Amino acid sequence: MVALTSAAGVVGFLSEPDPAIQAFALERLNETIESVWTEVSGSIGIIEALYEDENFSHRELAALVLSKVYYQLQEYNEAMVFALGAGKYFDIENADEYEETIVAKCIDTYISLCALHNPPKPASSTDRATSSEYGDSTNGASATLGSPTTPFTQSHLPSKSLLSREDETAWDTSVPGGGNAGVPGAHPHPLTLSTHTKKSLQSVIRRIFRSCYEVGAYKQVVGIAVEARNMDIMRQAILQSTQDEKGKGKGKSAVTSSPSQTEELMEYVLDICLNVVQERGLRNQILKLVLELLNDIPNPDYFAIARCVVYLDQHSMASDILQQLVRKGDGRSLAVAYQLSFDLYENGTQEFLQKVMEELPESDDVEEKEEPKLNGDAVRPSTPQPNENENAAESEQLLSELQDSAGPPATVLPSRTKPQPENEDQKKAFASIRSILRGTKSIELNLEFLFRSSRSDKAILNKVRDSLEARNSIFHTSVTFSNAFMNAGTTVDSFFRENLEWLGKAVNWSKFTATAALGVIHRGNLGQGQKLLDPYLPKENANASQGSPYSQGGSLYALGLIYTNHGTNVLDYLQRQFKATEEEVVKHGGALGLGLAGMATGSESIYEDLKNVLYQDSAINGEAVGTAMGLVMLGTGNVRVLEDMLQYSHDTQHEKIVRGLAMGMALVMYARQEAADELINGLLEDADPALRYGGIMTVALAYCGSGSNKAVRKLLHVAVSDVSDDVRRAAVMSLGFVLFRKPGSVPRMVELLSESYNPHVRYGATMALGIACAGTGLDEAIDLLEPMTKDSVDFVRQGAFIALAMIMVQQNEAMNPKVNTIRKQLQKSIADRHEDAMAKFGCALALGIIDAGGRNCTIGLQTQTGNLNMTAIVGMAVFTQYWYWFPLTHFLALAFTPTAVIGVDQDLEVPSFKFHSNTRPSMFDYPPEQEVKTEEAPEKIKTAVLSTTAQAKRRKLAKDRQARRDSMEVDPTPTTPKPDAEGSAEDKMETDGDDNVVDTAKLAEEKDGASAAKKKVEREKVGYELENMSRVLPGQIKYISFGEGRYQPVKKPTGGVVLLEDTQYGESKQLLEMKARKKTAPLAPAPGQTTGNGSTTRDTDMADAGAVSAAGGAAAAAGVLTAIDEDEEGAQEAPVPDEFEVSEDEGDVE
Repeated sequence: MVALTSAAGVVGFLSEPDPAIQAFALERLNETIESVWTEVSGSIGIIEALYEDENFSHRELAALVLSKVYYQLQEYNEAMVFALGAGKYFDIENADEYEETIVAKCIDTYISLCALHNPPKPASSTDRATSSEYGDSTNGASATLGSPTTPFTQSHLPSKSLLSREDETAWDTSVPGGGNAGVPGAHPHPLTLSTHTKKSLQSVIRRIFRSCYEVGAYKQVVGIAVEARNMDIMRQAILQSTQDEKGKGKGKSAVTSSPSQTEELMEYVLDICLNVVQERGLRNQILKLVLELLNDIPNPDYFAIARCVVYLDQHSMASDILQQLVRKGDGRSLAVAYQLSFDLYENGTQEFLQKVMEELPESDDVEEKEEPKLNGDAVRPSTPQPNENENAAESEQLLSELQDSAGPPATVLPSRTKPQPENEDQKKAFASIRSILRGTKSIELNLEFLFRSSRSDKAILNKVRDSLEARNSIFHTSVTFSNAFMNAGTTVDSFFRENLEWLGKAVNWSKFTATAALGVIHRGNLGQGQKLLDPYLPKENANASQGSPYSQGGSLYALGLIYTNHGTNVLDYLQRQFKATEEEVVKHGGALGLGLAGMATGSESIYEDLKNVLYQDSAINGEAVGTAMGLVMLGTGNVRVLEDMLQYSHDTQHEKIVRGLAMGMALVMYARQEAADELINGLLEDADPALRYGGIMTVALAYCGSGSNKAVRKLLHVAVSDVSDDVRRAAVMSLGFVLFRKPGSVPRMVELLSESYNPHVRYGATMALGIACAGTGLDEAIDLLEPMTKDSVDFVRQGAFIALAMIMVQQNEAMNPKVNTIRKQLQKSIADRHEDAMAKFGCALALGIIDAGGRNCTIGLQTQTGNLNMTAIVGMAVFTQYWYWFPLTHFLALAFTPTAVIGVDQDLEVPSFKFHSNTRPSMFDYPPEQEVKTEEAPEKIKTAVLSTTAQAKRRKLAKDRQARRDSMEVDPTPTTPKPDAEGSAEDKMETDGDDNVVDTAKLAEEKDGASAAKKKVEREKVGYELENMSRVLPGQIKYISFGEGRYQPVKKPTGGVVLLEDTQYGESKQLLEMKARKKTAPLAPAPGQTTGNGSTTRDTDMADAGAVSAAGGAAAAAGVLTAIDEDEEGAQEAPVPDEFEVSEDEGDVE
């Protein structure tokens, strides 16, 4: 049929009384509406009249024509309503632009309709519903944890408060048009739609869902259900996916094959729930639904369940799952139970894990019997490891078997209702699960990995030490931090023992920091931690003047660092020492140690002890105690604690105490999100800038990793409006905490702030980039930070150096070509005599961070499974307080995460096997160590000969010839004249320079050039084998495969500990040797211990240096650090054993 060129005639037919002619006109207009809609638009009233005439047979066709005209007029709301009235004429399967637009509009309206019937619920009410539904019983101390009430509940919030706004999707039904009248692009309010239109909308949505099910697009349905808050639709989509999978006969796929359709869908739901959904109440509803569905599936994904139960704090369900798996009895189920236990430990708090263990069946003391095993019958491998040939004294003095625990583990009285294990195998399995949940197994394996794979570069440390004057306390402290970070968790502390003279220059708080650094270096050394620190720890019933209080306080701090988030064995000891001492410095260190070891335990007794010291109103103690109270009550949201802290922050006059309490309140609200809004707004309205600072840190910690838009808006608003530089700096810095799951968005957000006139805002921008982009090597962040290393303000340069190191940690030249330039810049700046002290401090920290943990650690604020890494986030938050108090810098070590794949079999032993990395070896290799330039002899160059010298030489030669002629009557046989020694040397030099000197440097260069050319010719092969317990970077995980070998992982590897199913279980196997556990050491003599002649260690005569040497360098270091600082005028440093030298053959001393 010929297309219409004008619609005038056809439009005229619409006014005819004959319905057949009207129907014919509508059909013709529908076919050519895109070209004639301008003419038809003038007759909309006539077509609407036809649509409203219920006796007209083609009223649905009229609705379709109206919809298309309104669509062309960009009135999409009316277009959607008439399309819904078109019935069968509206074909959603058609892929034209009109249909796609109307379908999108229908989905938006459906979402708003569902959201109207499912309004947002406060997170606190969801928490209460969850706890009551699952029968969660809590003690009286934590009864208030889910309460939404905070000290600011009665306060009237300002109308412009961004965090207190009602949800933006709420509908005001009193406004005509649902509050959307006149808003371009807004969809109509559901209440303005007729009942018939709503039914048609439901019908269209059902058709859309059916079409999605037919093609397997379940994720689209789930996405709509999440936005609509409709749990029924989500349940239907997941169950439909399961049924379709069963119908196709796929069943559960093997581990090595691709995951099943339902597993992928569940992973997608969990991903958007934890990373996209910003409202905590909705997130809890989704997780409850997922948890319910996972338990109904015949072969549930236990690892997805673990993520849900940890987030919802359902310890009873976690315990039940572990018991079910153990009772199945087969090897694979046991391996899954162990892997589940490792995941629970990685993501759970001490309080949660303790409750899980309490509900497990009794296992007597099997775990203690299993401890002495050194990885089964492992034999020493033939290939040496990097640390195998280290100084033997270092290994023997500082490492020993982890089974020599500082004390027996705290036993939990068995409940009468506890089920009993059915047999010895189950009893052994539950004992192993307890060992994993306590963390001893994970920490032991990570310690072993960090020790055996340590690649820390002593040349860099020595250069930092030589570049900074040790008598300046800030420089001495910066070297301490650099050493601690570079060797964090490796137990390699030889730098201290090799630099006793430098160590002896530490006085007062520098000594406190140096002693605490041992805790960073030995972090995780649970079996030997207290024993290693014994020379420094305060002695019970000892003379108060014995030893330096700074080393005693630092040792308590170090003990907390070693047992971070795992303080079962040392909490009683720390609490006893904290209450017993009267020294402020010792109390300061004890408070920090208690906070670290008791992190997130919610212990009322520890909190009361800390509060009693707080009320003494000591500025030195108050800052540490305020932070420690927050660490112990981490994430509990306890109202009584908040009221106590807030009240005292208003009563005290000490700014340090207020700042400590402000940080503590932020820690109490960790990950509470909306539940913290009242506290946040109350703190931000306070007149005290220290409390406003606490409000900003509460935003950072309450919304950490959420990407919350309202939190970001609040932070940006404060960053440009507050009158306090400290508050503005913290606001910009906190963007990094909120957005660290979206690192790519942070550079764009802080780009303008990095050019602010205010240096505090610029510093905040550097730290925001460092926190959010840590370990990513993100080019956009580096491009912003590089110019800031040349900023005119010293602390901005400091922040830029630290942030660059955080971003570049574990990067090599293949991953980011700028890493070598940045390393050279750091070393150049630290050696520059004209550089400011603050910038040099930042350089020293940066050089330690970039090689963290012997180059085997990254900074990970989320776990390998995608959950928030509580310990790391808290460590990073407290680390940023180094601005006020340098000893808090050590907290950064809590954010260091080992990057390894550690395979463990069903017996929790570490087998020797290899897995494949489908990359070039250089892609993820260690960066090269710094070349140490040896002292070379001066280059021989041709000596310049003056004309007068040459003339004098000629005259002298002529005289000698004349003298010989005169003395001899017969001329001798012609011989070469022998000039004087100087002339001979000069001639020789000239001859050698011309002919005989072999320039070894040039030869080396030629050799290197030839080898480089050869390497280029032999292009690197893609793919290589890695030994178990090897470094595997987060970006390398996706290239890892286990092939078809004997050991197969029970889940897709995510890094960290991976449980392996032994397909040849029962046959002989080769195990890796546990080097860190193999080393044994005698206990270092305590400082002040009486020697044979009655003198103390501090006063030991240097003639007895040999005895000290035999005891090991660690004892000497202890003597230096524990020496009491002189208080007389002019005394600048502690006594140093100047004549003492570390013996070269110390390793041979038995």
